[in-house]
Formats: sequence, C-alpha cells, structure tokens
Amino acid sequence: MNLLYAIILGIVEGLTEFLPVSSTGHLTLVEKLLGLSIDDPGVTAFTAIIQFGAIVAVILYFRSDIIRLIAAWWRGLFSADARHNPDYRFAWYVIAGSLPIGIVGFAAKDLVSGALRNLWVVVAGLILWSAVMFIAERIGRRSRPEESLTLKDALIIGLFQCIALIPGVSRSGATISAGLLRNLDRVAATRLSFFLAIPALIGAGAYESASQASAVNATVGWGAVAIGTVVSFIVGYASIAWLLRLVARHPITVFIWYRIALGLVVAVLLATGVLAAT
Repeated sequence: MNLLYAIILGIVEGLTEFLPVSSTGHLTLVEKLLGLSIDDPGVTAFTAIIQFGAIVAVILYFRSDIIRLIAAWWRGLFSADARHNPDYRFAWYVIAGSLPIGIVGFAAKDLVSGALRNLWVVVAGLILWSAVMFIAERIGRRSRPEESLTLKDALIIGLFQCIALIPGVSRSGATISAGLLRNLDRVAATRLSFFLAIPALIGAGAYESASQASAVNATVGWGAVAIGTVVSFIVGYASIAWLLRLVARHPITVFIWYRIALGLVVAVLLATGVLAAT
C-alpha cells in the first residue's frame, strides 16, 4: 500500500469512526475503489489497526473524565464509601458493557474478517440499520441523563455494539441507537458510545497487530499502517467535538438519508458490475 492510500484511508477512518455511518463499511468501500483486495488478511488488519488512532483521540479528548473514572473505580475497590460515587458505577458499566464485544468479536473473528468483508453486506448494513436508527429516535423518550445509567443499560448497549461487527451497521450507530431505546438522552448515549469504543477498538487493533503481523508486513507495510493511524488520530480528534455538538441539537436521523443514498449507490454499482462484492 502506498502512503497516499494510507493517508486517504486514515482520513476516512477519522471522519467516520464516531459518526453513525459505519467506518468499517466506508473503509471497505474505499479500499475496493482504490483497487485493494478487501479480503486480504493484511488489508483487513490495516482496517482494524488504524482505528487505534481514533481511539487515542478519544482518550486525549476525554482524558480528564477517564482519569476521574479510573481514580473513582480504584478507590471503590478498597472503600465502601467510595462505591457510592456515580463515577465508580459508571466505570464498572463501561467494563461490563465491553464484555459482549470482546466475547463475540473473538468468537466470530473468522466470519468478520472473511464472509462479512463483502460490499453487499455493507449495503445491507447501511440501509437496514437506518430503520433501527429511525425507530430509536421516534420511540426513545430521551428523558434519562448519564447519572441514571444502570448495569442493565450497559449490558444491553454492549450487546448492540456486537451487531456493529457487521460492516455497514456502525458501532456508534448501534450503541447510540441502543441508548436512545433505553430512553437515555442523546448526549448521554453518545458519551457512553465513546467510552465503550475505547476497550473495543484497542482490543481489535491489538489482536490484529499480533495475529496478522506477517500479513501486514507482506501486503500493506507498517509504514502505511503508521501513517494511516496518525492521520486517523488527527481527523478523529477534530470530529469528536463536532459530533457532540451535533447530537446535542439534532437527531441521529440526520445521517439516515446519507446512509440510504450511499447504500443504494453501492448496490447499483454492484448490480451493474462496476464494482465486485469482494
């Protein structure tokens, strides 16, 4: 992979990781348009590893919150009084909500990097999950702040995150929709989505780095991975603040028409033979 392609893919990752439009779906599509083999293990690993840059952006952006949560969690391990702190509970909720994606992601790793790396899957994910996002906005009361979060909420939202293993669904689209269906307000649902992203994407990137190191070295190159990761960090950091402002004022349904339009365009290109599905 040449460095220009790495920069392009890093921009795509940074722009789409936190928007409910599916970063994996976009990366898969752009990789195909660039002439890359989307079912190549090295390219699949590249897609997962450069997400680490966006996660570093989340850690940096929310660093004060993360430090506060870790401190509260640590104090709560040794002090009964400290366990009454909402930050202690929230930290445990992030841990609990991250368990499903760790278990399902590991169990389905071959499926995720194999059969699901198909542009028809991306089309289906983009269009069908748009209906879920629409329903979540319509029926969610958005009456519960972050302080009202429960363990049940975290586990349900964590299970929804597993659906985002399907390219086109969108990890943030799945988790924010789940939060809205649990009647959380948009900002609370979005913030939890950011925090759940940290262990999920760090785990995916670390696993691919370790298990596919030789494939990355052979077909992509670690220089391209480094460039893509740095670019995704820069662009991702800029997109976080924008998304938080957006969801505070607008429903996530503003992304639905884009998702459906992109899905239909890709479907036409596939049906006419302009693009191959794999």
